[in-house]
Amino acid sequence: MFRLAIIGRPNVGKSTLFNKLTGKKLAIVDNRPGITRDWQSSKAFLYELEFELIDTAGLEESFNDSIEGRMRKQTESALGHADAAMMMVDARDGITPMDRHFADWLRGQNIPVILVANKCDTKAARSGIYEAYELGLGEPVPMSAEHGHGFSDLHEILKPYVEKAAKDAGPDPADEDD
Repeated sequence: MFRLAIIGRPNVGKSTLFNKLTGKKLAIVDNRPGITRDWQSSKAFLYELEFELIDTAGLEESFNDSIEGRMRKQTESALGHADAAMMMVDARDGITPMDRHFADWLRGQNIPVILVANKCDTKAARSGIYEAYELGLGEPVPMSAEHGHGFSDLHEILKPYVEKAAKDAGPDPADEDD
């Protein structure tokens, strides 16, 4: 099964998207940064696509043994279990130095990256969508995880990955007749 890790700085909407796609309120959603400190995964659905989705803690520029440093290690561990990463940015905030830092880091990983510009439910987000191109991770998918906007575009990007993973896995033994 295809595994997708949602990566990004705190409070960009990772847990909101995780809950929407899993159909369960598994992840805590709060405006305070640092609430998600570990990673978790669950089966997710986007129209007919079924895959494993990994919600991660917000990436922080911390490499010590602080809470932020441990959160970063957890996120790196989650990425090690994924087939692709979805870097999420907050289009209303625009691209921050931290977004740039983690985009550079993700480009150094040997994993496909899908860029998502979240919180695109207002006119104020338009400039943030255009700024996201500066990250060098390809065309951003504009969306609003909270309101379900942009899911069809995300579906079109994820579909080849999910289909390839299913093909590579081969037939499900449970589907075979005895």
